[in-house]
Amino acid sequence: MTIDRPHSGSFASISETYGLRLSTEDLNEYVAAADAMLASWDLVEALHDDEAPPVPERSWSRPSDEDNVLGAWYVTTHLQETTEGPLAGVRVAIKDNTCVAGVPMMNGSHMLQGFMPSRDATVVTRLLAAGAVIAGKAVCEDLCMSAGSHTSKTGPVLNPWDLERSAGGSSSGSGVLVATGQVDMAISGDQGGSIRVPAAWLGLVGHKPTWGLVPYTGAIPVEQSLDHLGPTGRSVNDVARMLTVIAGPDGLDPRQPLTMDAVDYVDELTKGAVGLRIGVVSEGFDHANSEPEVDESVRAAVSVLQASGLLAERVSIPWHLRAPALFSVIATEGGLRQLVDGNAFGSSWKGAYDPDAIAHFGTRRQQRPHQFPESVNMTILAGRHSIGLAHGRHYAMARNLERSLAAAYDSALSVYDVLVMPTTPIRAAPLPGRDASVSEVLSRGTEMLANTAPFDVTGHPACSVPAGVVDGLPVGLMVIGRKFDDATVLRVAHALEIAIGGFPPPPDTGSNA
Repeated sequence: MTIDRPHSGSFASISETYGLRLSTEDLNEYVAAADAMLASWDLVEALHDDEAPPVPERSWSRPSDEDNVLGAWYVTTHLQETTEGPLAGVRVAIKDNTCVAGVPMMNGSHMLQGFMPSRDATVVTRLLAAGAVIAGKAVCEDLCMSAGSHTSKTGPVLNPWDLERSAGGSSSGSGVLVATGQVDMAISGDQGGSIRVPAAWLGLVGHKPTWGLVPYTGAIPVEQSLDHLGPTGRSVNDVARMLTVIAGPDGLDPRQPLTMDAVDYVDELTKGAVGLRIGVVSEGFDHANSEPEVDESVRAAVSVLQASGLLAERVSIPWHLRAPALFSVIATEGGLRQLVDGNAFGSSWKGAYDPDAIAHFGTRRQQRPHQFPESVNMTILAGRHSIGLAHGRHYAMARNLERSLAAAYDSALSVYDVLVMPTTPIRAAPLPGRDASVSEVLSRGTEMLANTAPFDVTGHPACSVPAGVVDGLPVGLMVIGRKFDDATVLRVAHALEIAIGGFPPPPDTGSNA
């Protein structure tokens, strides 16, 4: 399909938008020059179409309401390419921001509703090659822009521990499907805490890998510097099994080093954690909205680790309290430029793009801008305001300050093997009602991010592991490690799991279908 050629009227409109002050005569000359220039666009499209693989025919179905009472499934499938491998027969859900070729993808949003990917994400390819069964796509929050579970256009995802509370997001469906035993493991995604928040609120293990350890190729970005994919499981061993399969460079994702040593994360767990040093970060506790029960539960879990032979000391990292401000600037201005103005993928980075997803998103964005969720509306309004006034200098400053933030954590990690703190300062919050105000919808999507978001900015690995259950709701402890030392993070999480004796599933509410 050839790209439409411009005319003087369309160029006049563009000229006015940019304040170019071009005469009619000049505009006509630009039109003539562009007519020849745009032949390159036609050739690029033809060449790309020649290399595009055919979309595989794969069966899928929409779950009935009776089979999806918690709202966690988007579509169900049964895809398996081999019965052999390290994950043979393991049922896996894929967060619906991650492409499975020939299976519908919505990303929780009207902006991608009706989109059918033509290629598998790298993590999907690796899971299938390892013998896993792709059981379906898990509901996620609208464009992954909420850490609550109330924004997906398919409806809220309910927490099986308390059906009136949030399951956490944006990997809400991934977490619930694992928690209720409908799948064994799930691919989740994290830009501000979206793997770890559902894990904490559902009594699961959720690991945000080091930035760049797991290829993001084939997942819909939010902000390239914040994007992570990682595993959610019932146990640390399950998470280690999946991470071993999906980690490593794919040659397509510029977030990744060109080479990495392969690590068997399951084998690393056998080393144990006795003698490892834990820095208990003082600033991770006692936030303005912290629940005392959460802080007490995490401190008690640290005592359990000490009794198991690990060494724990308090450490102060004042930069941790400044980190949410950096995250807010980067996520808002960066998200506006990439997710909104850049139709999710943006530009100027080397790697694998999805032209069809870009076109689908861009068309829907033009047709239905009023159907963005409140979180994206806020990103558009605040981001455009700040960029209009300061031209992106605050984004640049936040990126520069990231080095100081990372150095503060690295300094502590030069003394301690890992750092720990509560994953979230609060337990699962009530779901907003249908008539909730904008401010309530926004706050229910961000109030839990004080401890998780900093490590999306710096890229350190961070794993949420259950610390206990308080008044019927799970509490998560977060273990943070040195970059690309995910193995030690998982060893400490595993030590807590062993010491506690495993983690209970949610009560049987009759909704685990």
